[in-house]
Amino acid sequence: MNDTGRPQDFPLSNPRADRVRDVAKLAGRPARLKRGQFLAEGPQAVREALKLHQERLASGAPGIVTEVFASDACLDRFPEFEELAEGTNARLATDEVLAAMADTVNPQGIIAVCRFVDVPLQDVLDGGPRLIAVLCQVRDPGNAGTVLRAADSAGADAVVLTGSSVDIYNPKAVRSTAGSLFHLPVVLGVEPAELAAACRARGIGILAADGYGQLNLDALQDESARRRLTGDGPESAVDLAAPTAWLFGNEAQGLSEEELALADHRVAVPVYGAAESLNLGTAATVCLYASARSQQG
Repeated sequence: MNDTGRPQDFPLSNPRADRVRDVAKLAGRPARLKRGQFLAEGPQAVREALKLHQERLASGAPGIVTEVFASDACLDRFPEFEELAEGTNARLATDEVLAAMADTVNPQGIIAVCRFVDVPLQDVLDGGPRLIAVLCQVRDPGNAGTVLRAADSAGADAVVLTGSSVDIYNPKAVRSTAGSLFHLPVVLGVEPAELAAACRARGIGILAADGYGQLNLDALQDESARRRLTGDGPESAVDLAAPTAWLFGNEAQGLSEEELALADHRVAVPVYGAAESLNLGTAATVCLYASARSQQG
């Protein structure tokens, strides 16, 4: 930072500069995997990344943001970034440079280069989680980001993506999380069978979101509500208030038979109208909130 509080007097202005091209390569998976870095674009994502960065530094842990590139206009609009970016390599950049770096046409004036934030499954399980969202063969980055955001909103303890799912560091996936990627633990590359065994060993039940499931989510919520109010009620094979890992399947095919077989129970979200089914993001949100509401009691 200079005396004015801005990263530098003269912004990075050449969209063909080597550093600009180097950052732009992080839009591709090979460069992300090689460097262990990804891009956060836009004020919301960058703000949450920098908050996590500062929290980690304050606790003595390594930060996650290595570089920030921002326009003068963005810093005028969001002056808090000047303080949040302390401890990073922060630079001013023109809109043309930001557009060359970003995956989007309009990157909203700010981009951060971040280190990977995923954690091992063991770290999540050691924390005694009560609610986990598991994405099995989810291929669309927008859907993956939406489910992660829903899990964050529902107060889930972690999100797990199986090895056949999309790269959560895909720029579209990162944008779709709206900053939630930096709020809760994310586990990558776990095979469903490994996850199921680890959850059962910790007493975590496994529910599969399945449109053809025999159990009705609304009925389970009603029973859970009765138990909270009366302290008793008819026994059920499923207690939504118990620690749970929800399995969510591929956008087109849903969960495979092998994945369904790993679940303790298959639960359907009832459809009362004429729609054939709910999309992945909506179904996941309904299921996660059903568990979260029951667990709050």
